[in-house]
Amino acid sequence: MKIAMIQNDEFDAPWKDILEAYFPEFMEFFLPVAYEGIDWERGFEFLDKELSRITRESQIGDRRMDKLVKVWRRDGVEFWVLIHIEIQGDRKPNFELGMYVYQYRAFDLYRVPVVGLAILADEEVGWRPTEFSYELWGTRQSYQFTVVKLLDYAEAELHRSSNPFAMVTLAHYYAKRTKHRVEDRYQAKWNLIRRLYRSGLDRQQIIRLFRFIDWVLHLPKEADNRLWKEIADFEERQKMAYMSSVERYSEERGVRIGEAKMLTRQLQRRFGVVPDWASEKVAKAELPSLEDWSLRIFDAQSLDDVFSDKG
Repeated sequence: MKIAMIQNDEFDAPWKDILEAYFPEFMEFFLPVAYEGIDWERGFEFLDKELSRITRESQIGDRRMDKLVKVWRRDGVEFWVLIHIEIQGDRKPNFELGMYVYQYRAFDLYRVPVVGLAILADEEVGWRPTEFSYELWGTRQSYQFTVVKLLDYAEAELHRSSNPFAMVTLAHYYAKRTKHRVEDRYQAKWNLIRRLYRSGLDRQQIIRLFRFIDWVLHLPKEADNRLWKEIADFEERQKMAYMSSVERYSEERGVRIGEAKMLTRQLQRRFGVVPDWASEKVAKAELPSLEDWSLRIFDAQSLDDVFSDKG
């Protein structure tokens, strides 16, 4: 996952993190009928191992954002339901087929009801896949699932909501709307952060939501530094200390290390053994360079092409 502005409209990682942190709120916001039917006192469980078993050898493509969650119904029946969730940022070929494959594989393996929920974060008003079906010689197969389109939410409605996923949806909305417009993105991000500070949420909730906003509304370095000065001044005036510079730069260092490891694996897969000079260059590089080199790998014919100063 790249954090550069050109790549930052792939939102899998931040959505995954915030969904796991606020799963009940996620269900309340996007699928309230299911939220009302779940016995939250019995808890819930993310079924990563089961998900891996379902997707193994299914040949339905990249499923990084899929989540399967075990929950209990509140109507007294003691069995569990799998909630299948997809966050899809752009039109995807055979999307309905992928939803259907998950449904029947999950049911075949575990014999439990499967609730399909697709969160569509694209900008195509007319793309609303809700069903996979076929019919042949008297046999008909049909699978319908729930689709939530983020662009259907009115901005004013999102501002009125206290659910954390209203803030998440606003951040995603502004990320799409301000693509390649740095100053507009800066203002949208700063407005969201100020709203976040005044939301009444506790410190940990604010930090989690801040990380989501910071990721999806990524800014170039100069604008980012200007924003952090505003945040520091704001915290000082409000006598808050939610996002300390130590925490921020510690996180940034962690991102840089992770990016370097990912780039090294990409280089090894594309070119084989990575020579010492290239490994040293990766180890010493700052985040923007790592992101740029990661993008070049797709077209580069050699290691020299990846690291060329000509770009």
